[in-house]
Amino acid sequence: MKLGAFSVSLSVKDLQKSKEFYEKLGFSSMGGSMEHNYLIMKNGNTLIGLFQAMFQGNMLTFNPGWDENAANLESFDDVRDIQKHLKENNIELDKEADESTSGPAHIFLKDPDGNVILIDQHR
Repeated sequence: MKLGAFSVSLSVKDLQKSKEFYEKLGFSSMGGSMEHNYLIMKNGNTLIGLFQAMFQGNMLTFNPGWDENAANLESFDDVRDIQKHLKENNIELDKEADESTSGPAHIFLKDPDGNVILIDQHR
């Protein structure tokens, strides 16, 4: 399976403080906005999403169809195909994508330790 770009999505209390902290670690903003309460920060190929008041806890995030620069990949596995594969392998999903649709969609699942995984397709 091709899951696409990987990032860690962090739920933060103060977006400005978190932005400044990660900038000191060498990250720079590549997406999102302070006005929309989230930023995508990048350092080399490493991505971190900072989200204020959008969800509880932290998540592992995969973006089918994108590389680490949010550039469209020519070939990728649609989130609905990933969903089908997971279900065939008895992986329980917390939220499923509508299989009758195409384009943007997302699914949620948890690993055996309860860590949340978001597979979020934007195109």
